[in-house]
Amino acid sequence: MTTEPDLLVRSLDSPAVWPASAVSAPGGDVSVAGVSLAELAERHGTPVYVLDETEVRARARAWRRALPDADVVYAAKAFLCRAVVDWVAEEGLGLDVCSAGELELAATRGFPPERIVLHGNAKSPRDLRTGLRLGVGRIVIDSDCEIARIAAQVPPTAPPQKVLVRVLPGIEAGAHPKIRTGTEGQKFGLSLAGGDAEDAVLRVLGQPRLSLAGLHCHLGSQIASTEPYARAVRTMVAFLARLRDRHGVTLPELDLGGGFAAAYLPGDTAPQPEAYGRRITAELARACAEFGYPAPRLTVEPGRAVAAPAGVALYRVLAVKRTGERVFVAVDGGMSDNPRPALYGARYTVRMVGRATAAPMRTATVVGRHCEAGDVLAQDVELPQDVRPGDILAVPASSAYQVSMASGYNMTGRPPVVAVADGRSRLLLRRETFEDQRARDVGL
Repeated sequence: MTTEPDLLVRSLDSPAVWPASAVSAPGGDVSVAGVSLAELAERHGTPVYVLDETEVRARARAWRRALPDADVVYAAKAFLCRAVVDWVAEEGLGLDVCSAGELELAATRGFPPERIVLHGNAKSPRDLRTGLRLGVGRIVIDSDCEIARIAAQVPPTAPPQKVLVRVLPGIEAGAHPKIRTGTEGQKFGLSLAGGDAEDAVLRVLGQPRLSLAGLHCHLGSQIASTEPYARAVRTMVAFLARLRDRHGVTLPELDLGGGFAAAYLPGDTAPQPEAYGRRITAELARACAEFGYPAPRLTVEPGRAVAAPAGVALYRVLAVKRTGERVFVAVDGGMSDNPRPALYGARYTVRMVGRATAAPMRTATVVGRHCEAGDVLAQDVELPQDVRPGDILAVPASSAYQVSMASGYNMTGRPPVVAVADGRSRLLLRRETFEDQRARDVGL
């Protein structure tokens, strides 16, 4: 069963698939922040993504409260636009970016560059030039070949660039093998077990144009427990102590990355900021006491946990058919606006909105419009038996890694994003049109 009961109001204190402001409305509708989802679908067309500004801000503040002595850095890859840059800045968070494009967008809004962390396992020359030109606070070194490359680009008159070395702690965490990034034998980071991380630290220390601020690790994505993070703290503090004892360097910062889970189905678990903060703070204190190491300043990088629960995707049903024992409900979006189910089997809740019905529920599979058998948005969900073309389906927990990963497949155009707050809506991103796509085609 993957539909929510009629009472949709949820607290930030427990995992929720709907924004906290979501409530049932007359006529089978749902409103978010006092705005009807059915009306938004009519006004902006479908697919359309709805983002609750108040929820984004509340979740950002929850992470800040949970870790008052740490730097909380929003992972821009989850979803970024100019409004989100503003919200993040106003709530006191930093920004974790992975490209020159994300850097330039932040710069257009005047985001403080010292609060930016530049990531990437293969940073392009443009990425590095842009980061150094803007003066980002930290650059995460992901491979040994980056060390000399970054150092060579730091102007001799500029202060040394602060960097972090990304370490593979050898911890397996994450909901799917394709989103586990803390284990040995994959493309991210430098091996702790193999000695590559220690070698990289020594090379950075030998570069006068670089200032080694500390270490970084990232375990994966959609991690539902605090236990892997606690293990990472113990592993990373032990490594910090080893560097001090062997090489006489005491590094003052430890970035634990992000990857915090969001609830996509009722009953899903997700680490709450307060619980995470308590566990990690206590674990850090124990590890530092054990090794006699001064507590480093922590950085954490929530992205999905801030954005995903604040969003709802809206689709219109185009076709309903039965094939054998299965019922397929086809909608006007799909893997072009949400590739997550096709990439790593992500699951979603679905609810029909905008029409009341007394029809009993039945199991159906919601599929997209694209010519791929894997274009499945939500498998085995409960929908009314009389669902029909023209109906609107709402998919909550839809504001992370959907629009940001949207593609131009079949030239359908990427969907718009609408923000809602206090009973009002405003367009953040307009729908991509054929004219937008045609303007890129300069081959005549």
